[in-house]
Amino acid sequence: MNGPGTVYLVGAGPGDPELITARGLRRLREADLVLYDALVHPDQLSAARPDAELVFVGKRAGRASERQSEINRQMVKAARKGKTVVRLKGGDPYLFGRGSEEAELLASEGIPFEVVPGVPSPLAATAYAGLSLTHRELASSVAYVTATESVEKDRVGHDWSKLATATQTLVIFMGMRKLDSIMKLLIEHGRPADTPAAVVQWASLPKQRTVTGTLADIHERATGAGLGVPALTIVGDVVRLRDNLRWFDTKPLFGKRILVTRAVHQAGSLASLIRDEGAQPILAPTLRIAPPPDLGPLRDAVTHLDCYDWILFTSSNTVDAVFSAIAEAGLDARALGGIKACAIGVKTTEALVSRGIHADLVPDDARAEGVIAALRPLLSARTRVLLPRAEVAREVLPESLREAGAEVEVVSAYQNLSPEPKEVVRIRNLVDAAEGDAVLFTSSSTVQNLFDVLGQDAAKQLGALDLFSIGPVTTETAERLGLHVAATSPGQTIESLVATVRAYYAPPEDADA
Repeated sequence: MNGPGTVYLVGAGPGDPELITARGLRRLREADLVLYDALVHPDQLSAARPDAELVFVGKRAGRASERQSEINRQMVKAARKGKTVVRLKGGDPYLFGRGSEEAELLASEGIPFEVVPGVPSPLAATAYAGLSLTHRELASSVAYVTATESVEKDRVGHDWSKLATATQTLVIFMGMRKLDSIMKLLIEHGRPADTPAAVVQWASLPKQRTVTGTLADIHERATGAGLGVPALTIVGDVVRLRDNLRWFDTKPLFGKRILVTRAVHQAGSLASLIRDEGAQPILAPTLRIAPPPDLGPLRDAVTHLDCYDWILFTSSNTVDAVFSAIAEAGLDARALGGIKACAIGVKTTEALVSRGIHADLVPDDARAEGVIAALRPLLSARTRVLLPRAEVAREVLPESLREAGAEVEVVSAYQNLSPEPKEVVRIRNLVDAAEGDAVLFTSSSTVQNLFDVLGQDAAKQLGALDLFSIGPVTTETAERLGLHVAATSPGQTIESLVATVRAYYAPPEDADA
């Protein structure tokens, strides 16, 4: 009989999905079962295997939380079946996360376990708010304290006569609901009323909010600003550093909520660029990439590549589809040895390079018209061109190539499909609830599909958002549907698109500059 599986108590970090450790991410990818808390970023869950079971066991406002005993039962039951279990917890498992209690249970039950530390929320809250926990001149000691359930327990749960002045920096967890009474306790026990204090909500996320003040007024300031949970309170002179050390909430797109309409498997790179600018990417994939109904023509073409002079790769999706067909035929990149390759767009070029192929031609203009202009001088009356592409696409490119005298064979390499019904509902809800400030369109298909998803009220609903397009063809599609595009990217790359968004939201230059 096989022994029990292993339970991994993994710290997910403070919020930013990229702050999970490399080891934590590896364990997450190995898991059969993931038991995750409310503060775990959903992007992290996408790293789990498609067949992994994901079970929410955290707290949500207005709903009963999963009892710890039930969480323990699920961990032990799955491990006894030989499963690899990840208990994914916000922050660090052992810092006010009940991870040590879970580890004690696993040890008593004879279940192998491993603890993967996470970035604790105080480190993120201070770093991302520009405060620092320690400073050579201001603070060389730190204390972490968790708030308790009532004012009465505030007075007996901790020895405030010692805590109030024991360290130069004091970090209070889960204290937002009792902020007023805790600040009064600190003053009552010797901390000067003018001691700087800060409250940081949603640390390390684009919706992070930071309010500063003193022990005397931080409660009034924080509640006046509408801050709620989750939040940390930092007390000490290090709060004075904020004006000089701010970097996160000064990013160009900080706080903006941007809907990404790209297909799921391509959205990650664009989401990362958006997050780097301080914005919150909201995945709203309006299309799915799938094989065409009939793969026969593509399979036949890749086994007879020596019949063609040129192959045109129109997207990274095309590269993936062609090389998948080549591999299925028992071939490799050498099959392209006798044919010239044209790559349309930077990402397509990079996709080819990753396969060991350097394109013979990369047109400066990625539009069909630009491709024709670059390719026409290289064509003769009998040039044979293979054009694998999306099942539904503009006819400008093949028709123009034929007009130039080339013999063109068009084969379907993939198809752009609308989102699944469940995803349609989710996307509608995102727009209805005004979850975003802007929408990024990366192709004509993303525009058309989002328009179709929203139905007859599409123009009205999208009119309340800033719409950004990756190029003129995509913009033409949007305008044909009656949509107003705030700005069009001059280059047909996601980097250019994000730069366009950044420029659009940039504050006007000082008139005296």
